[in-house]
Parts: sequence; C-alpha cells; structure tokens
Amino acid sequence: MIMEDKYSVESAEALANEASRLPISEAVPVYEQLLAIFPTAAKYWKQYVEAHMAVNNDDATKQIFSRCLLNCLQIPLWRCYINFIRKVNEKKGLEGQEETRKAFDFMLGYVGSDIGSGPVWTDYINFLKSLPAQNPQEESQRMIAIRKVYQKAIVTPTHHIEQHWRDYENFENSVSRALAKGLVSEYQPKYNSARAVYRERKKYFDEIDWNMLAVPPSGSVKEESQWTAWKRFLAFEKENPQRIDTVSANKHISFTYEQCLMYLYHYPDIWFDYATWHAKSGSIDSAIKVYQRSLKALPDCAMLRYAYAELEESRGAIQAAKKVHESLLGDGANATALSHIQFIRFLRRTEGVEAAKKYFLDARKSPNCSYHVYVAYATMAFCMDKDAKIAHNVFEVGLKRFMHEPGYILEYADFLSRLNDDRNIRALFERALSSLPPEESVEVWKRFSKFEQTYGDLASMLKVEQRRKEALARTSEEGSSALDNSLQDVVSRYSFMDLWPCSSNELEHLSRQDWLSSNMKKKVEKSISGNEAGPLLNSNVSSKLIYPDTSRMVVYDPRQKPGLTTPGLPSTATPLPSSSAPVLLTTSGVPAVPNVIPKALPPALAAFIASLPPADGPLPDVDYVLSICLQSTLPVVEPRKLATQPQVGPASSDVSGSSKSHLFIPRDRQKGKKRDADRQDDDDTSTVQSQPLPKDAFKIRQLRKARVAAGSVQTGAASYGSVQTGSASYGSGFSGEQSGSYG
Repeated sequence: MIMEDKYSVESAEALANEASRLPISEAVPVYEQLLAIFPTAAKYWKQYVEAHMAVNNDDATKQIFSRCLLNCLQIPLWRCYINFIRKVNEKKGLEGQEETRKAFDFMLGYVGSDIGSGPVWTDYINFLKSLPAQNPQEESQRMIAIRKVYQKAIVTPTHHIEQHWRDYENFENSVSRALAKGLVSEYQPKYNSARAVYRERKKYFDEIDWNMLAVPPSGSVKEESQWTAWKRFLAFEKENPQRIDTVSANKHISFTYEQCLMYLYHYPDIWFDYATWHAKSGSIDSAIKVYQRSLKALPDCAMLRYAYAELEESRGAIQAAKKVHESLLGDGANATALSHIQFIRFLRRTEGVEAAKKYFLDARKSPNCSYHVYVAYATMAFCMDKDAKIAHNVFEVGLKRFMHEPGYILEYADFLSRLNDDRNIRALFERALSSLPPEESVEVWKRFSKFEQTYGDLASMLKVEQRRKEALARTSEEGSSALDNSLQDVVSRYSFMDLWPCSSNELEHLSRQDWLSSNMKKKVEKSISGNEAGPLLNSNVSSKLIYPDTSRMVVYDPRQKPGLTTPGLPSTATPLPSSSAPVLLTTSGVPAVPNVIPKALPPALAAFIASLPPADGPLPDVDYVLSICLQSTLPVVEPRKLATQPQVGPASSDVSGSSKSHLFIPRDRQKGKKRDADRQDDDDTSTVQSQPLPKDAFKIRQLRKARVAAGSVQTGAASYGSVQTGSASYGSGFSGEQSGSYG
C-alpha cells in the first residue's frame, strides 16, 4: 500500500491496520515504510515489536527495541520491553533474575518519572517480592531493596502515588512497627509534596493529546493548541515545583523535552529550545547532540544549522562549525545567496581577509549568486577591513551585472553617500534611471529626490522632482494629473526624519484630500464613459454596443408576475414615452417585472391588488403602504351597524365569522370587550353568505368580480392577521365581502 499523502494520519492508520493482518514476513516492509515517516510513533513501534514477539523472533525484537526505546519514552512501549526481558530470562535462574532486575532499573531510569509510571513501579516491587531468599542475609537485602523502591515511588508524582503510599505503610508495618513509625513520619512531607505536584502536573497532562502523530506544522487549531499545551507543560517543569535537587530536576526536564519531541518532532523551535536549555544548564555536549539529532529530523531547516554552527563556533570548535556551513553550501551549484554570504562572514571571522576574498571570487561564478553577495562582501570590506577602494571596485563590477536591480542601485548609492561622493551618486542615478523601466524605478526616483533634498540646491531639487513626476506619470493610474503640484510635495521636501512642517491633523487632512481627489477623477472618467454609452451616441462609439428600445418600455403591471395574473382581465400596460431611463429587459423583449408584492400576501389581498387599474406616474412601495395600514388604529364599529352602513374601507373578519380578534381595538375600548363579545355571539352562527348583500351597485359588481377572480376566497383565504399577529383576517374585507364581526 502506498500512502498518497505522506503525513496523512488516516492513511497511516490504514497502513498499520493492514500490516497487523499480514504475516510477519510481509508486514516488515509495511512497518518500515510507516516508521520511516513517523519515527517517534510509539504505538507503531509497539505493534511492530509485538508482531515479532508473537512468532518468537527474539533477535529481531531486540534489534527493534534498540532502535526505538530511547527515542520513544512511552510507558506502554517500555512495559512491552520489560515483559520481553522477563520472558527471555524466565528460565535462566539467578542470572536471569539479575538481568531482569537490571532491566527494571534501566527502564525506571528513563521513564520512572512519567506521570503514568505507577504500574511500572508496582511491577518492580512485586518482582522483588517474588525473589527467593535462601538465608536471613538475603532476606534482609531483599527487604532493603524493596524499601528503596517504595521510597522512590512515593516521592514520584504518578497516578498511583496514593496507592503506593498505602502499600508502603503496610510494608513497613509488616516488617517492624517500631521502625515503621519513624520512616513513615520522615517520608510523609515528601509524599505530601509529591502528591500536590501530581495534582498540578495532571492539569497540564490532561491538555495534551498523547495519541497525536508527529506531522509537520500546518497551522491548524489543534496543532497550535497542542504546541501551547506543551509549552505550558515545559514551563511548569522548568520551575521545579517539587523543589528537588538540580540534577534530578534537570533529568526530569530533559525527559519532558524528549516526550514533547515525540509529538512535535517537526517543530524547529522545540529543538532549538531543547538545545538552548542544555547549553544554559552547562551541558554543551548534550546541546550538540540535540542539534545533531535535529538535523536528521529536519535536514532542510537552515535555521537549526546556523544555530548549531553558532554553538560550535562559540565554544571554539572552528572546524566543526565550518563543516556545518559547508553542509549548507552543498555542492555549490545549488547553494543559496544567503549561504554564500554567511560563509564569507564566517571565513572573515575565523580565517581572515584572504580566505573570505578567495571564496568571494569563487562564489561570483555560482549561478545562484545574486547582487546580495556583492553588497555583503563590499560592505564587509568597507566596514571591517576599512578598505573603501576594494568596496568601490566590487560595487562597480557588480553594477555591470545588476544594473537592472533597483535594490543594488540603492545599496550602491548608500555606500557612495557614506563616502560623501555626490558626483558619483548623481552619475549612478542617471545611469540607472536611463536603463530601468519606469515601473521598476519608483524607489530609485524617490531616493534621487531625497538625495537632492539633502545635497542639492533648490533648482536641482525642483528639477529632479519634476522629472520624477514626468517619468512616473506614464505608469500612474492618475495619468497627467500626477504632474500637478500639491502641498504634499512641499511636505516631502521640508520634512526631516520624524519632523514635519505641519501638524498630524494637517498631514492627515492632506492625505485625505489626495485620496478624495484621485477618487473624484476616477468617478468623473467613469461618468463620462457612461454618458458616451447612453442614447446620445458619438460617432466614435462602437456600433457593436446594444441599447434598450425605450419605445417598447411599459408601465409596471403586477398582473405580469407569475401566479398573480387575474383570469379574464387583459393587460392594461401602456407604452412609455421615449426616455433615457434604463429598463431591464428579458431575452424575449418583455420587461422584467420586479418582485414588489410580498410573498406572504393572502390570496384575497393579492386578488384585490391585481384588480386595481394601472396608474400613470410613480408607483407606491407596496410593503411600505401595508406597514402603514398595519400600524394604523382603525375606529371600532359595532357589527350590527356595520352591516347597514356603506363600506368605505376593508373590514377585518374571519371568513367563517368565528374569529374574535382584538387587533385594532384601542386600549380605551377594552372595557367594552365583554359587552361587544356578547352581541357578537348572536352573529357567530350566521355566515357571510347568509347576510344581505349591500345595496350599493358598485359594491355588488366588485363582489361578483372578486368571486370570479379568486374562486374559493370565501373558504380558502388565509388570515393575514394570523400570519402577522395571530388575530384578525383581512381577506374577506379586501375582496369586497361584508364582515360579520369587527371587534
């Protein structure tokens, strides 16, 4: 199986599952492929070694343990190791017991301070208790050995520290109650301190994902949280919360760093912190070993190589530091400009001027030699060797090769400024500006102007400023407007460092004005181009542009909206006179009807709006009109009087007349609610159809027209009030039906 993404966690898990199902001979290459990518994944090492142990392949098992144990300080893997040792030495008698005992001491020396090492301490104590004693002397030695292990276990902050303390008390009491009292009282404070540290350490321990695989940082939230958790954990351990001796504290801090690198293996800052901590602690050799390991883990990380070379050079190991620098150069053909520069500086510091000069002459021939190498060597010759002539010659030689590089021109100008050579500076600017394209000469012109402001007179200052504007006007979006003089030019000419000839408010005002001016000109240009594309076309406008036919524009008609067209009613849209106002047209030439009718409109109200005649002039905003109607307080009229009075507005009622809504009842009328409800109960049994038709002929015609248009409005009209407020219905009133109830 081939992993598509090298550091894919899902692919790694699938590969490990596949290897577990294969015979050991076929699984070996799969495990090797997996562990080459994740060399600190203790769970994969454990799975690999258990596969060999299952077939009693002891030699392969020992070899695997020798490869992984010291780099994977994880309790499950180490317990697998001790189980293997006990199994191998089980039948070897006293010699095997001694080997097992040494293996326990070896294991506890590396992972004994782990917060999860409690079972390991317990296994060791049980192993010692199981050893036979041939005489009282051996029994006494066995008891002394058990006591020492107990006393180490009860001062080690682990998950099982309380259980170890109880077992230790029982052990001492079983040996000698008189002696137990003194020993227990002696170790009680140490145990209490270790237990308190365990509780604090557990808080940091719980924040860490101990199943995470070591992958290169990608910037994910989980990775950043784990990095932060490890940083906090390391800071906690460096404070020595248990107040133990320096040697033991440093050993535990080193153990924590090793555990951290199991998961943050590809983080150069962790390697650097680890090596730096060793160096500050006085263990330079350990720091060197950490750097050497880091270069194997991150071979492409130049930062760690420079840090390693710096450490070697600082302790006087010049040849070792030189080898590190040479490793950055590689074969020379692929060496970066930075590696050339740093090696030249290293040679100048350690071997002298001639060695640096010799290498510079060789580095010039490299295909990756950029102008930075010339600048670095010239600056070094000028500042360190105090040789301005060599520096000037280097800049001149480089100018033939890097005339097109604005950065090189500026560095050369700075060098000449240090020499106070104003003639050559002007000549340099003139030569460079004559060869550089305008879009790349912005910074050079700016430096030229600044130079004239410092070294030139007013005439030369204004002349260069005008030339700069003319040269950059061709590349500026503002075009010829860039040639205009502005107050900003005065500010630029008469400012010095952080001193300005104006206040901060004035400077901000000028910047704002320039911005507004540029935007105003852009808007004017857009407006002019838009007018040229209108009905009044110039002869220069392209004939390919298509414009709307204003003679076919019509007044908006709501009946053109799909779903709202009233059957039997012809379209009443009238053509619009010719106008320059734009109208949206569909592909078929029919005006696109905007969606101005609310989607929650009841069918009755929609039918009413659709039946309205077309209006000339501006159209009202339907949503706005409806909102005004809903917010208005209408007068309350008794139902019986409402049936005999001509309707001048919509009456609110449910179609069945069963609604007793209080939508439009003002507060001063609430007292008569019960009396009105009693009168309304008499009318609840009658339907709209049972009530007499209005006598007004116009109302009768409207009622018939609405019934034809809306169909089943009487029984199917949705309650608009219920949608909005859960109360009165508007449907029957707007469709011309007489309401049976209003209050």
